[in-house]
Amino acid sequence: MIKVGDHLPNVTFTVMTSDGPKPKTTDEVFKGKKVVLFALPGAFTPTCDRNHLPSYRDNAAAIKAKGVDTIACLSVNDAFVMGAWAKASNAQDVVEFLADGSGVFTMGVGMVLDLTERGMGIRSKRYSMLVEDGVVRTINLEENAGIAMSGAENILTQL
Repeated sequence: MIKVGDHLPNVTFTVMTSDGPKPKTTDEVFKGKKVVLFALPGAFTPTCDRNHLPSYRDNAAAIKAKGVDTIACLSVNDAFVMGAWAKASNAQDVVEFLADGSGVFTMGVGMVLDLTERGMGIRSKRYSMLVEDGVVRTINLEENAGIAMSGAENILTQL
């Protein structure tokens, strides 16, 4: 599992744009920037949709006021699902939605959550991290149900 001080792996995400899905590299997201990344098991799933994403959407101004350039949400979903979720959640203007459809980033940081027995396949564990210029500064892995560790309220105390 990735640790504080480690560099993020070089991967290519997919993001939904007005012209359709487009690739976006780790460097394009993180290089030279202060980024709050939060990851979750799935778009539109109950805790992710009702609690985790709204915590970042609703606290985006406070997070950015602390010098954060980008707030990014990652899930092992495709860009079409992430794009639909961005619009449905009214968060597309404050959160960047990164589709890790094949789980390459998720595997690279050691945050795989196997929900095959529940019919959801390979997903991401729920966590948040502060990343500066591609280097992990804090990691908040959710060990229990909910968003006590990985929610926006906790990351705000770390900025």
